[in-house]
Amino acid sequence: MTILVTGGTGLVGPRLLGRLTAAGIECRALVRPGKEVPEGVQRAEGDVLSPDSLPAAVQGVTAVIHLAAVFRTRDDDLIWTVNREGTRNLIAAVEQYAPEARFLLASTSNVYDAESPHPGREDDPVAPTLAYPASKIEAEQLVRASSLTWGILRLPFIYGDQDGHLESLPQLAASMGWHPAQRLSVIHHADITTAFTLALTGAFDHRTVNIADESPLSIYEMSQIVGYSYGTSAEPLSQPWKGQMDISLARSLGFTPTISTIYQAVRNGAL
Repeated sequence: MTILVTGGTGLVGPRLLGRLTAAGIECRALVRPGKEVPEGVQRAEGDVLSPDSLPAAVQGVTAVIHLAAVFRTRDDDLIWTVNREGTRNLIAAVEQYAPEARFLLASTSNVYDAESPHPGREDDPVAPTLAYPASKIEAEQLVRASSLTWGILRLPFIYGDQDGHLESLPQLAASMGWHPAQRLSVIHHADITTAFTLALTGAFDHRTVNIADESPLSIYEMSQIVGYSYGTSAEPLSQPWKGQMDISLARSLGFTPTISTIYQAVRNGAL
């Protein structure tokens, strides 16, 4: 097995590559000029926005994990270009040069409607308006329409491995006026690897699957964990299921997180 990972220098990529190579899986990372890859990972220089660079990167691979995306920027045109057109370019290259490869797309829990009457489910109708989730939905549609064997993993808020992401959440939530009782589905980097490793077996083939740990925690609880005084409120939640996903399907397909809650990550020294 040889896996090509795009977005190998982002938040998720280096940690996923490190764990996959430690498990003995041969990995190749698509990276721009001047970017480094973790030890033991093959370097494929290129860019999803440069179609000519993709044939050499995908030839000989048995699977592609497509992480490359743009998220936190005000440049909506860039978000659409990378997330939609970059995915289109990569699919075309894989269809032509590695048609038997499994194509796994990292998508997002942000596609779900904040006004949902239940935690987001894979069969919910989705029509986000913000550029990031809307572009991810179009990327999903491109993957489903391809001739490839595919799987789509919708990921929630990601934390762990000293990435600083959880520590930045309270101030971000405060700036957006989030209620302290609002709960978020989350996933540790270790279990992103757990999920993609399972997906590489074919367990998620031709499915869209929510991935998260066992217990959404409130903004208030997560703020306490990282030593931030978030404040309190007894006002009712106007959007009680915002940011939460139903992971029943993932469980039924064999996904079990190794770090079941942020509290376990704290006990394990894995923040």
